[in-house]
Amino acid sequence: MRSPNPEPEALPSLATGFAALLRRDLLLAWRRRGEAANPLWFFAMITALVPLAVGPEPALLARLAPGMVWILALLGTMLAADSLFREDYVDGALEQLVLSPQPLWVLVLARVTAHWLVTGVPITLASPLLAGWLALPAGGVPMLVAGLALGTLTFCLFAAVGGALTVALGAGNVLRPLLVLPLYVPVLIFGTAAVARALEGGDGSAPLALLGAITAVTLAIAPVAAAAALRVGIDG
Repeated sequence: MRSPNPEPEALPSLATGFAALLRRDLLLAWRRRGEAANPLWFFAMITALVPLAVGPEPALLARLAPGMVWILALLGTMLAADSLFREDYVDGALEQLVLSPQPLWVLVLARVTAHWLVTGVPITLASPLLAGWLALPAGGVPMLVAGLALGTLTFCLFAAVGGALTVALGAGNVLRPLLVLPLYVPVLIFGTAAVARALEGGDGSAPLALLGAITAVTLAIAPVAAAAALRVGIDG
């Protein structure tokens, strides 16, 4: 008689739940692609306006470019953060996700992944062109792209925690940035430091490695924390 061994079935089950929700969210984003493109349009338009505000001098723009691109990337990802859980909460789909037999943190991770693919990845891919508009030297572009790939994912993870904490509150749009804003500061510091060191001819790998460590820790903690917050919000 064979002893029951459910462990080999657990991983396929987790992968199936993750893939199903990821596919659903990406399909919804494609159907609303005009709305999904708003963060990228915001990122591009504000970047285009910076030279008009501070002046067209290349030296000044190059000095401001790393910080400006990172701040605009943060604002672009925050622009779409309200869509993470709010609509599902309103139409009751979020309650079904909480009651799903799948671990809720896996479903949260799928939601965050879809959000990052729709907002963070386009911003990261567009950053070299927009950084060039701000006269950023080519030597800083690789560090900028690598840092934004990690940083935008971290922004989305933080936004998921903030969104989960405020999803049941009518004032969530106001409270969410206030709750998670301090968490963004180290990401901005290390992201801009990596680009600045590369522009100075130094090695930007140390700040980039610290940024990667922040992303890894956040990736391990944020889905679990967001899932716990969602359960409290739904049960409450």
